Amino acid sequence: MYKRAEYQTIKKRLEEKRKFIQVVMGPRQVGKSTVVKQVIQDLNTPYQLFSADNVPASNSAWVSNCWAAVRSLMQSRGYESIILIIDEIQKIQNWSEVVKKEWDDDTFNDRNIKVLLLGSSRVLLEKGLSESLGGRFEEIRMTHWSYPEMRECFGFSLDQYLFYGGYPGAAELISDPDRWEQYIQSSIIDATINKDILMDTPISKPALLRQTFELGASYSGELLSLTKMLGSLQDSGNTVTLAGYINLLDESGLLCGLQKYSIDTARRRASVPKLQVYNNALKMVYNPHTFEEAIMDRKGWGRIYESGIGSWLVSQAFVHRFEVFYWRDRADEVDFILRKKGSVIAIEVKSNAEKNTKGLNVFREKFNPKSAFIVGDGGISAEEFLTMDIRNLF
Repeated sequence: MYKRAEYQTIKKRLEEKRKFIQVVMGPRQVGKSTVVKQVIQDLNTPYQLFSADNVPASNSAWVSNCWAAVRSLMQSRGYESIILIIDEIQKIQNWSEVVKKEWDDDTFNDRNIKVLLLGSSRVLLEKGLSESLGGRFEEIRMTHWSYPEMRECFGFSLDQYLFYGGYPGAAELISDPDRWEQYIQSSIIDATINKDILMDTPISKPALLRQTFELGASYSGELLSLTKMLGSLQDSGNTVTLAGYINLLDESGLLCGLQKYSIDTARRRASVPKLQVYNNALKMVYNPHTFEEAIMDRKGWGRIYESGIGSWLVSQAFVHRFEVFYWRDRADEVDFILRKKGSVIAIEVKSNAEKNTKGLNVFREKFNPKSAFIVGDGGISAEEFLTMDIRNLF
């Protein structure tokens, strides 16, 4: 079975002396549970795995019961060490307080119980981690599969990756478009909105939230003001509500609104957002064209191409902790601006032989980035770009 790079990270940390709670976080259906199962099967340490998926959210005692079961097993069998794994931990209310209490009790009593927590709602996980578990945990961030992973495991071509995205569970369904679309809708979109957002966050207009995502995903890779979005939606609302919904979709790994790059923070926040899905499958599920038709439509393919590059960038930004913006000044624009610790990278995406780099040139003069280049024809090939370690750019 294919092993993602995170396999080695998780395995190494579980082999170390007990020091931190390990937290694996990332969007749905990217293989978090699978890679953890691969690791524990290859370790000699005993373990117990629990899932909070079907546990009532108010039952915080369930977490303590998991701990009690592991302690009992450890004592009765004389284990020197054991691993406790809890999946979808964020579904339990006040989970972080209970985890803190049990972890500290193990620490005080010298119990060698290593803890691995998994979750698909990073906002709920990070909220609990920051509130109660400061200094007690390490994050292992996972995201959608990259082009090299989809190519190696499923034989995807570059065009297939840009169209179908990086969901391993959907890879074998691409020959049947209806099954592929149903999988993306039910296993990714519906599950994330219904289980990760609506169950845990009070939403006054659930239908508007869903419409916001569908419209935003359709326009991924394009600028769309919140006012124009309101004019296209059936349910009434306001721009503040839409901005809040886009933020929730961002925190759940579905859709984000990139801000315009500016030295002035206030101007960034007031800018028209550039909508961007975290996986291009989320855009293409609303596209009326088949893969073959999309390839033939060069203008339409250009938007798919840019959104596909953008989805990889924002996913990498989540894992490697850098920021992604766009830039525009009158007729001059740059598709993506990356920033980390003062280092700025400017990237223009071109799916044809056009080599107009005026926007990049103007951006260079104004902001003096560390590097500025084209991805696509006339620059670094998309295949090469999607294969590189993005951290090396900084």
